[in-house]
Amino acid sequence: MKNIKEALGAQGVHTLIAQFTDIHGVAKGKWVPLAHLDDLLTEGVGFSGPSIAGTGLPRMGPRSEYYGRGLASTARALPWMPGYARIVCDGFVAGEPFDACPRQVLRRQVGRLADRGWTLHTGIEPEFFLLRRTAHGFEPADADDRLAKPSYDLRSLPRQSEFLSQLSAGLIACGLDVLQVDHEDANGQYEINFEHADALASADNVMLFKLAAHTLAERHGMQFSMMPKPFSDQPGSGMHFHVSLWEGAGDNMRCLFRDPGGNASRGLSPLARHFIAGVLQHSTALCALAAPTVNSYKRLTVGNSLSGTTWAPAYIAHGPNNRTALVRTLSDRFEWRLPDASANPYLATAALIAAGLDGIDRQLDPGAACTSDLFDSTPAERGDRGITSLPSNLFEAVCALDADTVLQAALGDALCEQFIGAKRAEWITYSNHVSDWEMQRYATAF
Repeated sequence: MKNIKEALGAQGVHTLIAQFTDIHGVAKGKWVPLAHLDDLLTEGVGFSGPSIAGTGLPRMGPRSEYYGRGLASTARALPWMPGYARIVCDGFVAGEPFDACPRQVLRRQVGRLADRGWTLHTGIEPEFFLLRRTAHGFEPADADDRLAKPSYDLRSLPRQSEFLSQLSAGLIACGLDVLQVDHEDANGQYEINFEHADALASADNVMLFKLAAHTLAERHGMQFSMMPKPFSDQPGSGMHFHVSLWEGAGDNMRCLFRDPGGNASRGLSPLARHFIAGVLQHSTALCALAAPTVNSYKRLTVGNSLSGTTWAPAYIAHGPNNRTALVRTLSDRFEWRLPDASANPYLATAALIAAGLDGIDRQLDPGAACTSDLFDSTPAERGDRGITSLPSNLFEAVCALDADTVLQAALGDALCEQFIGAKRAEWITYSNHVSDWEMQRYATAF
């Protein structure tokens, strides 16, 4: 601990950001003076449990206090906040790992893999919008970003170069390997890709990215948004996961998803196929965690947008390099295209592992690969091939999660009770809301 404190002090750090993640995937925490690093790494810093969304903790008694216990290996000085360093915290209650802490939930699933000598790697690709607030709501921050098909637009990137460069440089300085930054398929929408990492580190990296992006966007007079579908006529923001399973360590690591014969053209290994089959089998319940908002299901529709397509997978299928399917298979990994930008990376990853392990343990078969464009298929064609659709709204997804004993066992009773309760309440609130669309359509219609 002394070495860590000295190293941070040498970088000018005077304050630690003790950060944990709540049930909704929102970063929470406290500022702690560097002098109290030892306390943060041992006992942790205390929070009022019932003040944190999704804990279900009481207002009094020994279980009313939530402690965020820092992990020394995650300490990173933040270039966009000189003098501050972020430390990731696990949640503890009454001296024990807290069942409803999203990071602890993922820890348990990572532990199941470790018991088999396996490590899951994910490369998570967050898409996001840069917005500005107007008298009429929100619009893209770049008023000149108006192309009908804006993907990979090299004219708009320079107009946001200061923000994007600061974001990339800051993340690189924190140890992330930023692979690329691009303009996505909607006006005001961007994507940043990091190198893959083990499941816990990858989720930690997403939270660091969000902290940096929120702070830097506000400094530039913008709003950073991971809302899944801000504009009805444009594609929404996904958060695709590139997933691979490994065994061994260091130079001896071996990818378990790669075809054992070394022939990439033959596709993935049998183990990978079983894992994918589990993901497909549990997809309706996975929706509740990977697409966890009312707005998420306005992204998960197949139809045209200003740019030509929504790029959101509405059908439960897999296929080689097929971006119209839920699972896009590659030579040594698969891309899980269901998650959107609002997903809690810890909970989505934990549920993904549980679904994949169920497929492996039961040796499920994912069925035939889909090699056609599902966005152009008819209901009859999909029916003939046994391809079903994802839930059409949050209520259906939450009901599926409530009935999925495999995912519930993985998430734990405490987390499930809080998450399902919160999402049902969200759906009821939305259902009771009378929108402008309804008023325009019905107010004088009858």
